[in-house]
Formats: sequence, C-alpha cells, structure tokens
Amino acid sequence: MPFKDQQLIIRVTPFTDSGRTLVFPVIECTLEEDHIIKVGRYASNKRDSCYFWPFRSKVVSRHHAEICTKQGRVYIRDTQSSSGTFLNNKRLCSAGECSELFELKNNDIVQLGIDYQGGAEEHFRCVRMRIQLIKPKASVDNFNLKAHESLQNLTTRTQTEDIHVDECCICLYAIAPFQALFVAPCSHKFHYKCTRPLLSNHPAFTCPLCRHYSELNADVSVDVEEVKAMLKSLKES
Repeated sequence: MPFKDQQLIIRVTPFTDSGRTLVFPVIECTLEEDHIIKVGRYASNKRDSCYFWPFRSKVVSRHHAEICTKQGRVYIRDTQSSSGTFLNNKRLCSAGECSELFELKNNDIVQLGIDYQGGAEEHFRCVRMRIQLIKPKASVDNFNLKAHESLQNLTTRTQTEDIHVDECCICLYAIAPFQALFVAPCSHKFHYKCTRPLLSNHPAFTCPLCRHYSELNADVSVDVEEVKAMLKSLKES
C-alpha cells in the first residue's frame, strides 16, 4: 500500500534461515518521498547513513543497488552489480546491467550477490536481508511491553488458580524448575539446550515461532524508573 502523505520506516534485518549468513547491524530509517538509498560494499572513505548502506562482503559491488520511493511506494533496482540483486529469489537483471524498478513489500527477502567458494569465509558470503515497512509507532512498543507483563505474571499467580505449566516451544516438553532457559525478546520461551543450534549466527537470533529478529548483544542499560514509566503507559493505553 502507498504511504503518501505519511512517513514510513524501513527496517532491514539479516535473514538467517539458511546456513551461513552474513550478520550485520539492524538498519532502520525513515523514508521520505523521492528518498534514494544507495547500497554497496563498505569503503573506509564512506560513512554509514540513511542514504548509504555499506556491507562488508566482497561479493557486493561498490555501487550494487538503490532503494527509492516514488508516489508513496518503495522500490529497489540493481545498479550494474556484477553478482546480482535478488528479490524473493528472483534475479532482477543480468550482470553489469541496470534493472527496472521493482516494488518492495513488507517482509520481502532481498539478496545481494552470490556466495563465493561456498561462503566458507564471512567476507565471501552474500547478504540476505528481510525488508520491513512499518508505520511510525508510538514511543512505547506495546508488543514488547505486553510480553514483559506476561513474563511477570508467570511468577505472580495466586494460589487459587490452577497450576499452569509452560512448554518449550521447540521440543514441547515442560519447562520445569532448575532447567536452563532462553527467553527471546519476543517473549517466547525455550530450553537453552533446544535453542543452542539456533545461536550459530550470534548475535543474530530469529525466533522459530514468530520469526521476530533480535540482536542478542543489544544494549540493556535501562533504568528501573524507565521500565516503570513504560509499564504505566501500557496500562493506560
């Protein structure tokens, strides 16, 4: 859907569903009409910005692709890359050619380049990313706050309630006392043993249930008063 007359946020996260993946920091910026974002290989003389997204991969060309907005829609095109740009596994054009514009939709998968030598070394891996197009949210993320509240409720059940036992979302066995657990930022809970294979792309983590992407080494410096204020705003909303 077009976003004309209202801002749109583009959020780009590594797509970690297949084998070795080049992990990069989450990219997020606000799009405006006729906004052009250049995508290419990292160069020391270029700074990261909302107008240039650099990736540290040798299979990405220096001027690989462009993302732009026109009449309230978001588009991507290949700008004469040597190893190709792919939208949902479809190559946009042949090597060295400039493609036409292809519209981007929420949750599309974009791939820059092709793995070289099987991607055994990180800088020879292609870049696979999930595109999210989001309307600006309120300052409080209600989804995350509700997840936090549900976790608190697990430890504050009254004695009159029936005993409730949660299950690991992977193995479906009970989550019991004295077990090592992993709680994802999306609030889904797993045995740590079950999630261990999913952590091979650390710090990138994609929840196997809701596909929410998280950076596990994200800053956790939040004051108690800030948390109280966020929870208060959730209850008032």
